Amino acid sequence: MSRVEELERLWQQDFPLTRAMDISVESYAGHRLVTRAALAPNTNTHGTAFAGSLYTLEALTAWSLLHLEILEAGLEASIIHASGKIDFYRTIEEDIIAQCDFTEHLQRIEELAQTGKTRLTLTSEVYVGGEPASRFTGNYTARLTR
Repeated sequence: MSRVEELERLWQQDFPLTRAMDISVESYAGHRLVTRAALAPNTNTHGTAFAGSLYTLEALTAWSLLHLEILEAGLEASIIHASGKIDFYRTIEEDIIAQCDFTEHLQRIEELAQTGKTRLTLTSEVYVGGEPASRFTGNYTARLTR
């Protein structure tokens, strides 16, 4: 089973909201995760993407990328979403695609392996037509479970 399949199975089992939101992995490669949520189950009264769905997808994308990076390093850890903030720039009238890049945080996995814990801030974004529609910034902690 691939890492993506494992992640989607974890979502299905432990994050029931992902089923209702119709969330899936679009791609995972090179320390970058891209996720998708169908627009239909995530709309507001205006027929555009619901702000709460954007927050959820972007926070989950960041959490999931950290989870994948930890697994790729051969580690097991408990991850906590400590806090988050989101900025909205434009309405979204299509499926919601969030992306998060871990490239600048690779030293945090080394810190986790050496000290048993780490804390980091991750950013995920949703773009529409090549322009930012929302940007989430979240603080996460991870602690080895061994």
